[in-house]
Amino acid sequence: MSFFKNIFGGSSEDQNESTPKMNWNALTDLEQLNEIVSLSNEKPVVIFKHSTRCSISRMALKQFENEFDLSDKVTPYFLDLIAHRDISNDIASRFGVMHQSPQLLLIKGGKAVYDVSHSDIDAEALKGKV
Repeated sequence: MSFFKNIFGGSSEDQNESTPKMNWNALTDLEQLNEIVSLSNEKPVVIFKHSTRCSISRMALKQFENEFDLSDKVTPYFLDLIAHRDISNDIASRFGVMHQSPQLLLIKGGKAVYDVSHSDIDAEALKGKV
């Protein structure tokens, strides 16, 4: 049912229920990757790589935001990879993952311990990895 709400929208009551629970940290500088590695030793970090030109990425982001309720357990970072492709490339090499969009990574202890893309991005599945 939530898939159809994402595509076609819902009533204003539905929209109030699905208010995003995200407080994204914008990932806009390569130096922040060092911060992320350091932070991930204390608390897991999630990186959401988003293409602002892709409707699939937009739908995955909206679905993830509507289902996310781990704000006390992880620190979330958002990367606009169209504006910051250099950071996306560095993420791929630094964490040993293939570049994809949309893509969700979980960083713990300085390493990517979970990475999914497209329809595999699922806040419930992430809970089991945190």
